[in-house]
Amino acid sequence: MDLLLWGVLPYVSIALLVAGTVWRARYDQFGWTTRSTQLHESRLLRIGSPLFHFGMLFVVLGHVVGLLVPKSWTDAAGLSDHAYHLLAVSTGAVAGAAAAAGIGILVYRRFRVPAVRRATPRGDHLMYTFLLGSMLLGLTATVLNSTGMTGGYNYRDGVSLWFRSLFTLTPDYHLMAGAPLAFKLHVLFGFTLFALIPYSRLVHMFSAPLKYLFRPYVVYRRRDPRQLADRPSRRGWERVS
Repeated sequence: MDLLLWGVLPYVSIALLVAGTVWRARYDQFGWTTRSTQLHESRLLRIGSPLFHFGMLFVVLGHVVGLLVPKSWTDAAGLSDHAYHLLAVSTGAVAGAAAAAGIGILVYRRFRVPAVRRATPRGDHLMYTFLLGSMLLGLTATVLNSTGMTGGYNYRDGVSLWFRSLFTLTPDYHLMAGAPLAFKLHVLFGFTLFALIPYSRLVHMFSAPLKYLFRPYVVYRRRDPRQLADRPSRRGWERVS
């Protein structure tokens, strides 16, 4: 079971993520959208959307540092374990709480506003379940680990090493076998969420509007009111001679 969960499942999830994204890009370009429902309701959206997106940005950055940066690098930089964990817990808790509050508001909005609820595909309900579950489990693991309820477990010597071993195609699944239950559930929910990304509205995360940074300015020309007054009025279907 440990080999299946921590040695096989991550690669299955990544394969579904890549294959689904490629298929969506080739055969469902018109469906590659956030399916915005701002016209149906905007008050809750203005609160929940920034909380979720900015919170998730810092959550992802925190995971990148915690999982991909080896402990030896922070030690060489002069950052002690106590200082690292204090920084990780404080910033991670704030970012995670903001993201969880944001997605909570957005989910509440989905069920509370009838028009938004009708515009939500069934597949997104499953996505929201694993997204919210993964975030709550991550916060739970952070709280339990910071309060010493996980027996002094150091995820940098367990989960992080296992995660980096996935990139070398030699997953050390024994490291995950000894992780606390909260960490295991958080990882399982996270990889399941990865597999669901191409088949839900989350696929829009791969569509960064970079062209907007380099597009030319839109030029608006002001017309002289006297010229407009002198022009004869024509109906739309009449040809201009």
